[in-house]
Amino acid sequence: MKYKRILLKLSGESLMGDKQYGIDENRLSDYAFQIKEIVGRGIQTAIVVGGGNIFRGVSGSAKGFDRVKGDQMGMLATVINSLALSSALEKEGIRGRVFTALRMEPIGQLYVKEEAVEALKRGEVAIVSGGTGNPFFTTDTASVLRAVELDANVMLKGTRVDGIYTADPEKDPTAIKFDEITYDEIYNRELKVMDLTATTLAKYNKLPIVVFDMDTVGNLKKVLWGEKIGTLVHD
Repeated sequence: MKYKRILLKLSGESLMGDKQYGIDENRLSDYAFQIKEIVGRGIQTAIVVGGGNIFRGVSGSAKGFDRVKGDQMGMLATVINSLALSSALEKEGIRGRVFTALRMEPIGQLYVKEEAVEALKRGEVAIVSGGTGNPFFTTDTASVLRAVELDANVMLKGTRVDGIYTADPEKDPTAIKFDEITYDEIYNRELKVMDLTATTLAKYNKLPIVVFDMDTVGNLKKVLWGEKIGTLVHD
């Protein structure tokens, strides 16, 4: 076992599965099963879920929404996804405690680092929703922030692509995959892996990140068991 405590970032868009909007129940069930596999082996697991399957603040502002209100709508979308994941985990026999960056009782418990750590130590999955609680910050930045706060050994960025490429592999068939890459290379190559704030925060806190395909069942366990899949981002 390579890591004791992890922060798993899940893409909201991936939750759509084959749908055009919302949550695909089968994809959600697959995620819950994979998370159960690692929690059952004693890995303390915190999760941040994006909200792009429901609403994205940036795209909303492009359509005329006030940016602050748009980002707040995006925060609520992450809470919806977190509640859905919590429910799916409970079906698998795993307790998923939903924390929110803003007060939202009784929907979720206000995020406090110490209480989230205690939940992790009890074997519960800490699902941290609502982003950072502030507009103008992405859920990638929120993920890095929570990973650093919770002393996670690694942040796993689960996407529908099997790593980081020189270009978008869904658009450019000549794109080449990186097995490893540094934060500086991501910046210098202008790769759209995460926003600059998230990348910089990870770099200065020396947080390793693994970008991998979460949609293939079994990959989460493979990453944590040390198999060479995905792309490792390091200092």
